Amino acid sequence: MVNGNTFMKQYTSWGLYPKSKPKCVQKIYWADDIDFSKLPFSVLPYGKGRSYGDVCLNNEGCLLDTTALNHFLNFDRENGILVCESGVTLEQILRLIVPQGFFLPVTPGTKHITIGGAIANDVHGKNHHKSGSFGKFVSKLALLRSDGKIYICSDKENPELFRATIGGLGLTGLILWAEIKLKRIPSEYLHLELIKFNSLEEFFEINTISEKKFEYTVAWVDLTNGGLNNVCGIFQRANHIAIDSKPLQPKKPLSIPFTPPFSFINDTTIFFFNALYYSKQFEKRKEQITHYEPFFYPLDFVSNWNLLYGKKGFVQYQFVIPFEESLQNLKLITNTIKRLGLSSFLTVLKSFGDFPSPGLLSFTQSGFTLAIDFAFDRDLLKKLDYLDEIVIGAGGRIYPAKDSRMKPETFRASFPMINDFLRFKDNKFNSSFWKRVMNC
Repeated sequence: MVNGNTFMKQYTSWGLYPKSKPKCVQKIYWADDIDFSKLPFSVLPYGKGRSYGDVCLNNEGCLLDTTALNHFLNFDRENGILVCESGVTLEQILRLIVPQGFFLPVTPGTKHITIGGAIANDVHGKNHHKSGSFGKFVSKLALLRSDGKIYICSDKENPELFRATIGGLGLTGLILWAEIKLKRIPSEYLHLELIKFNSLEEFFEINTISEKKFEYTVAWVDLTNGGLNNVCGIFQRANHIAIDSKPLQPKKPLSIPFTPPFSFINDTTIFFFNALYYSKQFEKRKEQITHYEPFFYPLDFVSNWNLLYGKKGFVQYQFVIPFEESLQNLKLITNTIKRLGLSSFLTVLKSFGDFPSPGLLSFTQSGFTLAIDFAFDRDLLKKLDYLDEIVIGAGGRIYPAKDSRMKPETFRASFPMINDFLRFKDNKFNSSFWKRVMNC
């Protein structure tokens, strides 16, 4: 165990806000490495730190670094079942399974997260309308609780603890390993179509048609151009395809070598980037063959891209609202964002299908989800509180994995199953996020 003031590795969240300093960090190599009775502070598992807000932070507490729990335990190639420790990353898994004709059943927008983090946040991807969230494909896991016992959890064994752990934000215990059901793919390539749209109405039309025929759908949205009452964007839809040759290989990533003293992301750069990105596609509709990496993980091409926001960092605001009156509510929210003078470098819009997650605190629900990156400043927080009121009023919720500022009343309104979850939360486990939203 190392003291929080002396360790070299930076234990931050991806958004770089809020700042946090743990009292201690213990790197976990084996299950018996940790003696909870000897730790005077609350604890929280920490993987790759890719959560955007403070759900992966434990200010004035202890972090359990899980990155050394990085072993594969079994790979059943016949049935597509993978068992691995919780510190294994999606990147490591893809490197193993893709050459064998398998893929992750659900993947978020970065491969640099751990299996433990994927389960704790019950991540989702571009195929929720077809497959649901990541937790649906976790068949079993091992959980170390502060009583020193290891609990095997599944639909049949400790099922309630299983449901609390999926999407449980790392607060039910330390996930040691998990069993994941994979999906078969014909190759590492996809057939991709990109369609420009000039209004939310047009997005809705394209999305309705695309969900029936395409496994993956998502839209990039420009909130800075198009006037107050309109948005434009590019809709992407894709399917896995069989292909004999290998026309494209992923490019080697670039890197941001240091944190600049100021943000490169401002109103001017955002305006020109969005205008350029939209106009670079001359055709209304374009088709291409793409490797899976640039499609699923475009931001991974620039390592440490979060540093572009400077020392203050950024906040990603992600919410989901129900299908009912979704066009009206999305118009209200996007118009409000423009009226508040907020600019976003990256805005993503997609739909969630009717696939209830097994997790008690899982974020996904049927409807539309919008994820928006904002450079941090103090005025931003009050503006996002105002957006919260609209989202909650529409029957929506805020995503904890991306959050760094929602108020306790917003959290409770977002997650009505909170009291059920509290029965299974391990009292030794805590986080900066939990202290904030629970006032504890």
